[in-house]
Amino acid sequence: MKEIQPTHIDSYMKQHKLDGLFPEYFQNHIKLYRFQSGDVLFSTGEKLSELYFLVEGKIKIFTLSPEGKSLINRFKRPLALIGDVEYVKGTVVMNSVEAGTDGFMLAAPFSELEKLEQDHPAFIRFLLETVSHKFYTESHTTSMHMLYPVEVRLASYLLSISSLGEGTMFHQEMRTSNLRELAEWIGTSYRHLNRVLKKMASDNIIERSNGTIIIQDLDKLSTLANGNIYE
Repeated sequence: MKEIQPTHIDSYMKQHKLDGLFPEYFQNHIKLYRFQSGDVLFSTGEKLSELYFLVEGKIKIFTLSPEGKSLINRFKRPLALIGDVEYVKGTVVMNSVEAGTDGFMLAAPFSELEKLEQDHPAFIRFLLETVSHKFYTESHTTSMHMLYPVEVRLASYLLSISSLGEGTMFHQEMRTSNLRELAEWIGTSYRHLNRVLKKMASDNIIERSNGTIIIQDLDKLSTLANGNIYE
């Protein structure tokens, strides 16, 4: 990720309604970063000093297993925030982030945001809503693991790492070597996960080819997910 000249900051601020979030003077503290597909943007354990706003492109959020293997949790699209929990709690990065496409991020220094908190309640409200949404998301994920069968959880996961409405997606990330980590993440056994995948393949929802998974029918997958998605 590389800092570039802030020529498009105003347009991004207006596009994502951030111009009403920050007072005019604060825009002098905002930076613009460009990233390319495949860039590792943030790593688990990293200490952040800025709050990042994804304004263009798509990023992948990873969870690392105790063995150091990575598993995609979800994709994020604009307007996603990176560093909000780290800013509030003063903690290091919990999950690694990789660029799924080329794109741009705006960034605001923690030090300046701390000053802004004192007299600009709009930012506090925005931060509260963002962190609350993440809490809701994690609670929803926990509920899904407890209440829904593996078929629904797997379909929801596949939807969360696909681009809905863009047709069949080919997932290099879903190689067979990741399935044990996936089984653990959605709360089932590797053997049962394989049975579910075979059933989905026989129903022409997915295709397994050369160690990868291809989504053949997004509509059927959405129906199987029953309106749930890991977001």
